[in-house]
Amino acid sequence: MIITDTHTHLYSEQFDDDRVEVIERALAAGVTRFFIPAIDSSYTKSMYALESRYPNNMFLMTGVHPTHVKDNYLEELAHIKEQLNSREFVAIGEIGIDLYWDRSTLKLQQEMFRLQIQLAKQYKLPIVIHCRDAFEEVFQILEEEKGPELFGIFHCFTGTLEQAQKAISFNMKLGIGGVVTFKNGKINQFLKQISLDHIVLETDAPYLAPVPCRGQRNESSYILNVLEKLSDIYSMSSLEIASITTKNSKSIFKK
Repeated sequence: MIITDTHTHLYSEQFDDDRVEVIERALAAGVTRFFIPAIDSSYTKSMYALESRYPNNMFLMTGVHPTHVKDNYLEELAHIKEQLNSREFVAIGEIGIDLYWDRSTLKLQQEMFRLQIQLAKQYKLPIVIHCRDAFEEVFQILEEEKGPELFGIFHCFTGTLEQAQKAISFNMKLGIGGVVTFKNGKINQFLKQISLDHIVLETDAPYLAPVPCRGQRNESSYILNVLEKLSDIYSMSSLEIASITTKNSKSIFKK
């Protein structure tokens, strides 16, 4: 069984003491494909180091996380362009809008989101969207930029059925992780109405650990708990779900 974690921050400082053990646990659990989203230029070296150690398992993105969009965003954009011109990436991400932590940077976030989407189109790459307390704002920009060249993943989807359908209409897969196991996560109540063809698996490690590990540091091996929950929701075997969601990830990332 090949399991794909489409969103895991394995370069995070939270793994500095046991990164190798965390990755080995995931590999032993059948998780062999790890897609690594960027945060900003300060993490580029650690992402490259991760890829260098596991070249057949780690697939890197480039981009700036919305909570890291500051006044120096044009410098960060220049760094992204420099990286894109020097090597291969699987996506532009994670990018988007986050109004949970700071609403004062909304205009900067909107501008950077647009610019990174346009880069993704230029390089024919998917985008990986971060959206927190900002569905309306994210959808507005996706509406402006929509087209056959716009596609990707709506990471850590936590919205309603209507919002899920709208995200899918923009050629986005839904990234489903630990939230689906939460009693108050809500997406488990309607997810069966969404075809598995529109879903990919993720952990967002070290964040959002699934039940029964909620509140702890998340890691990629915990994706088995997400897989088990989806098996219950769709009344399908974990093997079938792992196969379908891995196929979906390949259709997005071309890897």
